Amino acid sequence: MELIVKNGKVITESGIARLDIGIVNGIIADIRPELDERADEVIDAKGMLVMPGVIDSHVHMQLPAGGTVSSDDFTNGTKAAACGGVTTIVDFAIQEKDRTLAEAIASRQKEADGHVAIDYALHAVPTDWNTGTADEIKNVIGNGVPTFKIYMVYAKQGLMSDDAGLFTALEQTSKHDGMVTVHAESQTVLDLLIDRYHKKDMMAKYGVYCHALSRPNYIEAEAISRAVTWAEATGGRLYIVHLSTAEGVDIIKQARERGISVHAETCPQYLLLDDSVFGGPEGYLYACAPPVRKKNDIEKLWLGLAEGDIDVLATDHCPFTIEQKSAWSGDFTKIPCGLPGVETLLPLIYTFGVTKGRFSEQRLARLLCSNPARLMGIYPKKGVLMTGSDADIVIFDPNKKAKLSHSDLQTNCDWSPYENFELTGFPRMTISRGKIVSENGKFVGSTSHGKFIRRGRVDSPLHVN
Repeated sequence: MELIVKNGKVITESGIARLDIGIVNGIIADIRPELDERADEVIDAKGMLVMPGVIDSHVHMQLPAGGTVSSDDFTNGTKAAACGGVTTIVDFAIQEKDRTLAEAIASRQKEADGHVAIDYALHAVPTDWNTGTADEIKNVIGNGVPTFKIYMVYAKQGLMSDDAGLFTALEQTSKHDGMVTVHAESQTVLDLLIDRYHKKDMMAKYGVYCHALSRPNYIEAEAISRAVTWAEATGGRLYIVHLSTAEGVDIIKQARERGISVHAETCPQYLLLDDSVFGGPEGYLYACAPPVRKKNDIEKLWLGLAEGDIDVLATDHCPFTIEQKSAWSGDFTKIPCGLPGVETLLPLIYTFGVTKGRFSEQRLARLLCSNPARLMGIYPKKGVLMTGSDADIVIFDPNKKAKLSHSDLQTNCDWSPYENFELTGFPRMTISRGKIVSENGKFVGSTSHGKFIRRGRVDSPLHVN
């Protein structure tokens, strides 16, 4: 063996047990109660929780947005991910006008290759439904990109697909084992409300809270409902990104009861922050789309995670510095929307999910690892600890306590939405394909270690705790 991880409390698909994990050529070669083989290196994980590397299926590295570019590039963003126990990210390749999806993917790969510290994959983002786009979906799936993001908003930015585009994407992916992921907000009513609050008297009265007021719950709920209608009509597989509302949870649950293939992710910001953050002097920092909601939405989302109505935890990592966010200058429509998250995902969810008794360690691993692996088409290569899988492993200290400070993080973002949160449980070590890439929150790997992952058939998650 090249590396053996011994004596850990290991989370597998079948349960949690004290096991040893043997690694050869970046692959798990053996996993059983006691490995007596010789090894080049042995890591004693006694007292540690050993889990699969986290898969963050929703990140935006070096994304042009709001007149600037998100502050983590591929290099530093993947270093931050590694420090947080994330071993695979899924970013986005956005189609340009009169260009193909294949060209978008190749261009994004060119940006990332040689500059990533962990493995990565891409969602294709159709934005120009020209005569070739629909026909191209089959080949894109065949080339290892089975997921397609549809924006139901951002028409002015050239990102939105109309209902015909969404319908077409669901129709085409249903034929070839792909999946459509959807940013669900209702464009025309949203535009109406933004215009309503984008007035001097309104902004003087409500300040940055205009951002939340212009995006009420029904903006998300209506769009989810519409997307579910098209999924039912086409037989396509639907995945709602950054679910934020109680109403959305109910719509998804009811759709599943009717036999519709619909899945959802939510993010830490929608579980741990509420709209009171907009009342502070730095409220503009917290702007993201959709916005953080109210406490009843938070509780419904936690319940949805525990009961299996929400399948995945991701981050929508899209950080901007204080200077970048300050460009709003009192105009809520000019705030670059997005929050940092990839580095703090695991400790936040362990603290407020597992230690608060909301769900088990086994459920944590499903939400962060095996469910995204199945839905993103990389199971069992990723997301699970079993013989033959990539040796993507987190050795996690469930007893370490610390107050979160942005100054301790790898991210280029100079603030954190979770500043001073008291956390319990942190990654002690992150291993990517058999290589140690972080220890005790510090990056120790190579920034060219990561590689592009060609994905296969999209599968359904296991709905058990």
